[in-house]
Amino acid sequence: MKALVQYVYGASDSLTFEDVPDPVPAEGEVLVRVRATSVNPYDWHFMRGEPYVARLMQGGFGLRRPPAGILGCDLAGRVETAGANFRPGDDVYALLPRGAYAEYVCVREELLAPMPVNLTHAQAAAMPMAAVTALVALRGVEAGQRVLVNGASGGVGTFAVQLARAFGARVDAVCSAANVELARSLGAEHVVDYRSADFTRSGRRYDFVLDIAGSKSLLSCRRVVDRGGKFVAVGGPAGRWLQPAGHAFGALATGPFVRRRAVLADAVGCQDKKAALGELAALTERGALTPVIDRSYPFDDLRTAITYQEAGHAKGKVVVTL
Repeated sequence: MKALVQYVYGASDSLTFEDVPDPVPAEGEVLVRVRATSVNPYDWHFMRGEPYVARLMQGGFGLRRPPAGILGCDLAGRVETAGANFRPGDDVYALLPRGAYAEYVCVREELLAPMPVNLTHAQAAAMPMAAVTALVALRGVEAGQRVLVNGASGGVGTFAVQLARAFGARVDAVCSAANVELARSLGAEHVVDYRSADFTRSGRRYDFVLDIAGSKSLLSCRRVVDRGGKFVAVGGPAGRWLQPAGHAFGALATGPFVRRRAVLADAVGCQDKKAALGELAALTERGALTPVIDRSYPFDDLRTAITYQEAGHAKGKVVVTL
């Protein structure tokens, strides 16, 4: 099979397309023909081995070089071999540790979920990492609450605005002027152009603030979180040494905002990814959630797709079809 393989850290052109042996499923796994995948910051952080601090952490990237292997955490495809709960021909999607940048992948059944029936493989591939991150981040949001999403036009942000609305919250969004109409179309009631206005000085206050962009300090964000409210950090601006890990972990290091809770959202550490994907599929099938896709690339152009997503200007998701 054809796969995009990593041997060293670097830019997308350091990855190589190779013919590698077809994977053979072990007990508890099924073989899936990959029909689509997508690009996430998670993937290119592993590609570059940045931030460097992650190389020192247990389960991190590897100090001098990565373990040789195949990147890609988002998968949408079709089952090839029968398992306990899946049959050949079943359309599935999954959030993987890695391995989706290939024509075939063996997946543990507890990670697989039936694909939303109203989506194409390309649309379904846009969901796992970004949508699960948004879902985990928004746990505890209740109907009638006021929610702010900072970084509303990216992969996680476009899902977060829709999910908050689906939970009955009133949503404000922060993004660039070019994406104001997109944020409104997803359900945001009020949209702030971050280039012309500072949302931390708007006078508005929120029960729940989801910070994806990491564009403001935690102390600044304190001004807009209501007493008893919650601040959730997802990521932040990329950096070679510490960021975005520094921004995210700073949410914990600073302690609570008096009576305001500060926590991290971690889709990778989600204990039941299959249940999360099932919940997202149900929301999608009832029309409450729709993936926003900026660009779609063929598999042979996967390195170009990574470069485009890494530049940080994508509206929603960048998907790759096989």
